[in-house]
Amino acid sequence: MAAEYEGTVEQVHKAFLDERYWLERLAGSGADETTLDSMTADDHGGVDVITTQTLRSDRLPAIVGQFHHGDLSFVREETWSAITDGLATATVAGSIPGAPASLVGTAMLMPSDSGSRLALKLTVEVRIPLVGGKVESFIGSQLVNLVMAEQRFTSAWIRENT
Repeated sequence: MAAEYEGTVEQVHKAFLDERYWLERLAGSGADETTLDSMTADDHGGVDVITTQTLRSDRLPAIVGQFHHGDLSFVREETWSAITDGLATATVAGSIPGAPASLVGTAMLMPSDSGSRLALKLTVEVRIPLVGGKVESFIGSQLVNLVMAEQRFTSAWIRENT
């Protein structure tokens, strides 16, 4: 997956280092509950961010109810490097506590004609016989929507805060 940002690599990366950015991004995510669980910047310009987003059970699609009962929380960790040679890279991991589902991958933020480009390579795994593949496909389609929503939010945030 990829998303084009209006801001430069430096502007997007600077947003990733701003706690207010994460709090506002979570608040606008559409989740019923959100928390910024931790945010730790290193001395070299990198940052590790852990968030939790929860959807109430009554908002979940039926297919999710086949493997998870109750509200669904998604814990996500992004570990961004400092900018080196005009690029920033990240590892991304996600899990649903109490469910046999996980997400792992990498991200690269690089210059583009429009400002910057975020390229993501993610693997979703749902370890449930018979329905796991269907749930993986559903999650994959939702990830595309999520990446686009986060791209729109980040571009707007940069316009309003720089």
